Amino acid sequence: MFGSTQSGAKAYATVGVETGVIAANPHKLIVMLFEGALVAIKTAIQQMGKGNIPEKGMAISKAIMIVENGLRASLNKKAGGDIAESLDALYEYMGKRLLEANLKNDAKILEEVHALLLELKTAWDAIGSDANKPPAPVDVPSAQKLSDYDALAPNKKSFVSV
Repeated sequence: MFGSTQSGAKAYATVGVETGVIAANPHKLIVMLFEGALVAIKTAIQQMGKGNIPEKGMAISKAIMIVENGLRASLNKKAGGDIAESLDALYEYMGKRLLEANLKNDAKILEEVHALLLELKTAWDAIGSDANKPPAPVDVPSAQKLSDYDALAPNKKSFVSV
């Protein structure tokens, strides 16, 4: 009559992810893509170690999809210029390496791609922490404070001496 506990947990996790995606800003969405790819690669390494070829293949396929259809597809090459072009080439490289790791059953290649993604995620996290900080207060000299400003008062600089 009721589903298994495992299917209930999966449904709960799916709702949590969907809710997180809906509520996330663009920066957080990229972070979620990095996290998803990193988890998929770690899962592939674990499944490779267990000799579970179908699960390894699914995890690598998931990582490839995230890199290609998530991270790479989200690049704006016109606005991003050289950085976006470099990231595009790096994501293409990662996709090829993930495919190669799957074909050769090579955990070292998976670890290489994991390290690259982790480095990019760390940089992305640093950008996000700076973007979320409120701007530093500006020190305004007391003569220029808004409360001291009178729009109708003559400005000494605007008069020309004859």
